[in-house]
Parts: sequence; C-alpha cells; structure tokens
Amino acid sequence: AAKAAKAAGLSRSTINVNNYREALLLARAEILVMIEELNCNPILVRLAWHDSGTFDRSVKSWPQCGGANGSIRFSLELGHGANAGLVKAVAYLKKIKAKYPIVSWADLIQLGSATAIEHAGGPKIHMRYGRQDTKTQQECPKEGNLPDAFPPFGDGAGSAARHLRNVFYRMGFNDRDIVALSGAHTIGRAFKERSGVVENGYGEATATKFTCPFHRARHDAKEGVGMAGGKSWTENWLTFDNSYFLRKEDTKDLLWMPTDKALHQDPSFKVFFDAYAKDKNLFFSDYKKVHRKLSELGSKFSIKGGISLD
Repeated sequence: AAKAAKAAGLSRSTINVNNYREALLLARAEILVMIEELNCNPILVRLAWHDSGTFDRSVKSWPQCGGANGSIRFSLELGHGANAGLVKAVAYLKKIKAKYPIVSWADLIQLGSATAIEHAGGPKIHMRYGRQDTKTQQECPKEGNLPDAFPPFGDGAGSAARHLRNVFYRMGFNDRDIVALSGAHTIGRAFKERSGVVENGYGEATATKFTCPFHRARHDAKEGVGMAGGKSWTENWLTFDNSYFLRKEDTKDLLWMPTDKALHQDPSFKVFFDAYAKDKNLFFSDYKKVHRKLSELGSKFSIKGGISLD
C-alpha cells in the first residue's frame, strides 16, 4: 500500500517533508543536467505556464478551477491546440519522474520552469512545493483558456490588448503583471508545426540567422541551440534578460505578434514595457514575483505554507 501511495505522487496523508524536499533537490539537479545538454529551457517554461494558465478564479472547486495541478501530463490536455509540441517536454520530465515518483507532476513541472529560468541567467524564483496532482484526464480543464497570438481571438475580444486582459484578469493578474510575464518571451521560439504562427519549422532549412545551429544564444555563450529552426522573439533566445523590451522594430528574423505589439501600443501596458526596457533589475524583481504567483494558481498544497528549497 505504501508503494502504491508513493507511485501515485503527493498526498496529504503520505508526505514526509524531509524526504520530499530531498527528492525535489535531486530532481532539480537532474533537470539542470538535462537543460545543459538539451538547451530545453523554453519548452520547460512553456509547459509550466500552460499547466498554470488554465486557471479560472471564478471557479471555486478544485481541480475544476484549473491551474498548476499537473493535468497537462494527460494526452487529452496535451491534445489542445495551444499545447502542440508539449508532449516533448512531458517526455523529458517522465524520465526524472520515474526516478523520483514521490514528487508530484504539478511540482516537477513548475520546478522545471523555475530551474530553466535561472539556468538561462534569469532570477531565482523562490517557489513553494507540495502541490497535489489531478488523478485522471477527466479532471483536465476545457480547451480555450490560454491566450491566442492572432485574431480572431477565441474570447471574442476586439483587440489584442483586450484579449490579454480577458485572459490574465481571469487568473487574477493586473496590467503590470501581464507585461512582466510577457517578458518571458525573451527566451523561446515559435514553430510552424506547433503554434503555426510562423512559417519557420523544425530544422535548419527554415531557421533564421538566430535559430540556426551556429548561433550562440546561451547567456554563457556556449554552443548549442537544441533543435534548430523556428523563429525567436529575441536574438539570444536562450538568455533570460530584458531584451524582449528593447525591441525597436520588426525584422524578418524575429517574431513580433499582435499580443506583443499591444504591450508598447496600449497606454497602460506601455508604461511598464518602457520601464522594463530601461531597468533589467526592475523587470527581474517583478518577474520573479509574478512567475511564482502563476506557478501557484489553482494549486492545492499538501503542507500548509508549502515546502521551500532555498
């Protein structure tokens, strides 16, 4: 029975805080090794965001409210259009989950994201752990809660700015939070085969000069981009800094969507966009707070106050 409980992941009745913290630390060390080898920072961040980003604060029951509960590991949710390609990220983490089964999927996914940000030169995100998992795919959220990149927007919004507010206000964020969170696009790429918002697909054939195998995008200037291809928002898309906010104009080699443009065209968003462009430390300070908040949306913690690693 004890083995069965362990395999099922975290529960209020079976948790041993010291053992769980040790497993988290070991899992984090293995995630770092994996990132160093595969340069998979962006997809780990995207996986965590898409698990959290289904949260609806108007729904008071768990897990019907959505959020960071590990439900994205199920094929039903991975099949949602916005999650195209994330099966790859789940496969990466499955190997670590198999070694540390006591760690919940919800925690492992969020741990991967925080670790990826820090590895890329971003701020340390002091997360809480101890999240409980959903048990079956019948508990997955409905499709359509994540933001769209281009109109027509699924919520019927008439503008990209209104769409961003509809999605993120639903989760409990404000305009400043929205701009700070959007700054995570300083890392990552879009692919034709995933979001479909660009013509650049997998592989070197359609890569840009920034997503080709020879570009050095890492913050430590080491070689490696993982799989070549796609189109990035920034030149050094494996480096977490404030370069997303320093974008001067569109170029054929960089991505800039309507939801990106809204951040420096909408008067309220623009105040924070410009502030982060001028001050990386301010961006980092705000970002680590809203990333942590995002990571806890809809989470049910087995231990009051959660478990800290640092």
